[in-house]
Amino acid sequence: MQEKEGAAGIKRNDIHLSQLASVGQIAAGIAHEVKNPLTAVKGFLQLLKEKNERKYIEIAESELGNAINILQNLLHVSKPDLEEEPYVGIDLSVELDSLTQLFQDQMYRVSVHTNLRDPGSYIKGKKNQLKKVFFNLLKNAFEAIPGNGSISIEHMATENEVIVCIQDSGVGIPKEKLGLLGTPFYTTKENGTGMGLTLVFSVIYQHNGAIEVQSSENEGTKFTITFPKGTNHIKWKEVVYVELEATMNMKDFFIINRDNFEQRLLLEAVNVRDKIEEILTIGNINLLDNAHKLVLFIIDGKEHETIAFAKQEGVTWAKHSLTLAFKLEWVQAVRRVMWDFLYNYDRLNNHNDSKEHYYSMEKSINQLMDQFLNQFFISYSLFKDDLIQAQRAMVEDLSVPIIPLTKATSILTLIGTIDEIRANIIEDKVISQIGNNRIETLIIDMSGVMGMEESVIRQLIHVFDGIQMMGCQPIVTGLRPEIVKSMIRSGISFEHKAITKGTLQQALEDYLTIR
Repeated sequence: MQEKEGAAGIKRNDIHLSQLASVGQIAAGIAHEVKNPLTAVKGFLQLLKEKNERKYIEIAESELGNAINILQNLLHVSKPDLEEEPYVGIDLSVELDSLTQLFQDQMYRVSVHTNLRDPGSYIKGKKNQLKKVFFNLLKNAFEAIPGNGSISIEHMATENEVIVCIQDSGVGIPKEKLGLLGTPFYTTKENGTGMGLTLVFSVIYQHNGAIEVQSSENEGTKFTITFPKGTNHIKWKEVVYVELEATMNMKDFFIINRDNFEQRLLLEAVNVRDKIEEILTIGNINLLDNAHKLVLFIIDGKEHETIAFAKQEGVTWAKHSLTLAFKLEWVQAVRRVMWDFLYNYDRLNNHNDSKEHYYSMEKSINQLMDQFLNQFFISYSLFKDDLIQAQRAMVEDLSVPIIPLTKATSILTLIGTIDEIRANIIEDKVISQIGNNRIETLIIDMSGVMGMEESVIRQLIHVFDGIQMMGCQPIVTGLRPEIVKSMIRSGISFEHKAITKGTLQQALEDYLTIR
């Protein structure tokens, strides 16, 4: 164990590898032996659910789903190479910058400070697995901060290593529990399983990396991850060979090979695939179906349908306040997988088209994809703007609540501070309501108004003039002493402008008596 001043630290690659080796053997056996019968039980429960909607069946189905997820996690930890993903050159500074955008919904309470030095320092690794690692670390950092706080992300390189540091100002981890981090099912979270950090440790070690954890209770935690440097040469385009069924027609090619397309897409969009079910539940959005629909529109060159689909998607995402970063990553993943499939389509069909034709097709497809994104964001923004405008109008209406008492009499109750902006709203709403509803008497109760500037009082006097011009009698009740004193000192009076009463109750009694 390595200790530093004010913090407890630990670096334990060999110990952890040994732990994972034994745990991994057990986990793999359990996962393979138990997963299949559990899946079968879940299937039977689903059949029963169609004939019997008892809540206990739903609970059992949910619990079995949780069990299967845990076993899946164990399987990934024990044999993470089951995902056939190639080793490529990775610039972690780029990936870190991209991943921080996925936590925009937390930026209001947690400030993120990035210091991404030495860009262009590559390591060799499996990109999706490493993105999972840093996504889990960032997610844990945000969750470790109960209120406001900060997270710092550093990236640097030496002659032989690339180093990433992620530090939060959260609750921290007790010194005696640091040695258990990364152990399956050990967690400091109330509802956690510990599998996230287990995957983090496992993937880092498989990439010949090292991880060091420093933490102090109530001060925060710092993860330092070190990888050996890889080659500086990165291919512009990694050629992806996929076993696909050949067809003469490009559209049929994507339809027939849809399952393979979806598998590649899920592998490519590593941060979104875990959110697919959640997005379906929240917004009734089937990301896989929509990706297939978009690809077919683009292949057919259907510009109108593509734009209409983008607008529809923009409204749906805005309506349910879904994270924009997930949509952007998903669409860009669709674009990349689509080009991989086009390459394989050309390879399987032995096309000898000219480069000019290929570049023309590339331009056309990219233009449609860019149009989709542009129209999506425009539609999203317009819906949000309309929503904000509607909310603002509702707030304005609530700030000037005119309540009908009889057909010709209404009450306006003003509460809180009245500034010039609110006085303008009062003027607009009051004059409009008097004209629309033919109000003859308007009782304005100001007992809840704490204070007004002299300029605002003068503005309200002009409002009373307007009320009278509309043929309506203003009655002011509940003026507070401090407001009256301010009016006396300023030489301002409501005389000849409005009838004043001490309380709202008095005004109502006098009015009812008169009537």
